[in-house]
Amino acid sequence: MDFQTPIDRSATSSQKWNKYAGQDVLPMWVADMDFASPDSIILALQERVAHGVFGYTDAPDSLVEAVQTYAAQHYGWQIDASWIVWLPGLVQGLNLACRAVGEAGDEVLTATPIYPPFLRAPGLSNRNLLTVPLLQKNNTWEWDFTALEAAITPKTKLLLLCHPHNPVGRAWDMEELTRLISIARRHQLIVCSDDIHCDLLLAEGLKHQPLAALDASFAAQTITLLAPSKAWNIAGLGCSLAVIPDPALRARFQKEMAGIVPSVNLLAFTAAEAAYRDDGIWHAELIVTLRANRDILQTWFAGSERLKITLPEATYLAWIDARTLDPINPLPYFEALGVGLSDGRDFGLPGFVRLNFGCPSVTLKAALKRIESLR
Repeated sequence: MDFQTPIDRSATSSQKWNKYAGQDVLPMWVADMDFASPDSIILALQERVAHGVFGYTDAPDSLVEAVQTYAAQHYGWQIDASWIVWLPGLVQGLNLACRAVGEAGDEVLTATPIYPPFLRAPGLSNRNLLTVPLLQKNNTWEWDFTALEAAITPKTKLLLLCHPHNPVGRAWDMEELTRLISIARRHQLIVCSDDIHCDLLLAEGLKHQPLAALDASFAAQTITLLAPSKAWNIAGLGCSLAVIPDPALRARFQKEMAGIVPSVNLLAFTAAEAAYRDDGIWHAELIVTLRANRDILQTWFAGSERLKITLPEATYLAWIDARTLDPINPLPYFEALGVGLSDGRDFGLPGFVRLNFGCPSVTLKAALKRIESLR
């Protein structure tokens, strides 16, 4: 495994690298990594391709067992096979949750800044979006539970949660999750939790706590979205799953899929199983690499008077306060110096940008050198 030698992705139709094709811009925006996936995944795909027949394929029982074993070992979560609904992508899961919960005209609540599809999904589902800002305190981000509960009305049916959080990088702690459960229970809200970054915990000693696993009596009010795409860098293959313990809620979710959501690609099933069965050596080295990159960022931004960073507890994403450059859209300042980031406005918070540090350290250092004049 090699996490330090850059890999040329320019001829692979990569969305990340195509955006600035022909320009001297390092793309550090969309959330995929510039690392090769584990050999175990590559070998599993090669073996499946060698079979030569690519007909319609169900999710293998062995994949379901791999998910169950992995969740039990890493999250302490016992998942029944019947709870799993396979999806070609996590964003589809967000949209299906909005359609499956409540009726047209009802409300969906979330906290900003947030992964952009959270902001789009309610409107696409004829629901009304409610947002409450997270609070920035002491170089971190917290829930404003008072504002969250005050925003809830009788028409609010669904809370969209990002856990760990994209883009601020928080891994919500037990106290915060318990308070969210209490609020959701009190107001009879379904919680759809996007846990896609849960295997990218960077802070020492953290263990992912799925909301559905914290309180058995609350699990019926949950939809948990999981995928191996972020932690094993297989987003382009398209395999996600929704874990929905309540049969009635699961039936509504599946009804919204009918005739619209395509089946998961058979090679995605293969890659997902290989990811969940991997021996963990590659993943452990990945975490070491991401922690080192985070440390590079911490040192660089500590010396900046104009730019402030939120150091993530999880994910390979850094949330940067660049309001001193432009309170609305500072992104052009970075692009002009050859670094392509994500625009904070898309996340519901102008004046910020998001940086993807899932790359070799030489790439990260080159990007920081380019923006030295903004420091």
